[in-house]
Amino acid sequence: MSYPTSACRCAAAGDPPHLLPVPRGAGIANPGGLILPRGAPWQASHVRVATIGNFDGVHRGHQGLVGRAVRRAGDDGSAVVVTFDPHPVSVLRPDRAPARLTTLDRRIALLERAGADEVIVLPFTPQLAAQTPAEFARLLRDPEGINADVVIVGRNFRFGKRAAGDVETLTELGRDLVFAVDVVDLVAEEIPGRGSVILSSTYVRDRIAEGDMRGAKAVLGRPHRLEGPVIEGDRRGRELGYPTANVEVEPGLAVPPEGVYAGYLAAGDDTRLPAAISVGTNPQFGGHEMRVEAYVIGRDDLDLYDTHVGLEFVERLRGQQVFPRVDALVEQMSRDVAAASALLDG
Repeated sequence: MSYPTSACRCAAAGDPPHLLPVPRGAGIANPGGLILPRGAPWQASHVRVATIGNFDGVHRGHQGLVGRAVRRAGDDGSAVVVTFDPHPVSVLRPDRAPARLTTLDRRIALLERAGADEVIVLPFTPQLAAQTPAEFARLLRDPEGINADVVIVGRNFRFGKRAAGDVETLTELGRDLVFAVDVVDLVAEEIPGRGSVILSSTYVRDRIAEGDMRGAKAVLGRPHRLEGPVIEGDRRGRELGYPTANVEVEPGLAVPPEGVYAGYLAAGDDTRLPAAISVGTNPQFGGHEMRVEAYVIGRDDLDLYDTHVGLEFVERLRGQQVFPRVDALVEQMSRDVAAASALLDG
């Protein structure tokens, strides 16, 4: 999804976090500002139901929160999602910043797909982090901004300076500011071999870090996906009979461990093409730079340079290896492609 940059008024650096909502598909994601509307001034709906969180990955637990907002808003209201960028931990504790599961644009698209009428991106700055719980609550009720009549949050929601506010604090502040608070319990499921698991972004990151792509998909509700433009590579794959699309992944995203994966390449209208995906430094040829590249199975006619594509990871086939001879590598690549094809066809 694209957001035309000419359509956005963005907050200047240092401005207070004053927000306007954006109707579906009508704004721009700008890490240095806000998502703001274009065209005629926005008109408030009868009821505005807002749910707040990082929503990194927009996993099934997040989708449940958005769905609850949609149901509470009904036909005459608006389901509003308030999210943050960058991730709060990257501001508060940069040394502990988690790998992100989605780009900001992808997160917005997934939230809209989950049913959000409006997505508001709140720049997470030191100034915002320093707000008291009361100041943040007033932001939620600001008639020229979020203007929430109902606020939906998870049971573990914390806000304000040093995370001083919790759901009880928010409920009390809501009484004073005249908005209702709907607290949703965390969702736990039985996962074979892992017991009862709370659906969370942290759990998904852990599965990706282990190369457990099926485990990640179980919580996300879809395969983990990396995105970026196709850039020039060494063209060695073409020389070996398997031309690959070398994808420039945005820094900070959750990249699976080095190895070969079965998955899909999504391009253009999001057509998904079966692919064998390689993650690694290509040590066979003395490489040191981490690369993510995909061979679209059975296709050598694709010209994807400068095209923005998505790579969806379905299952890890093997780790990265160094072979004694190049022909042994080619034989293994043939087996990898056959294994990926069989898995994806099945």
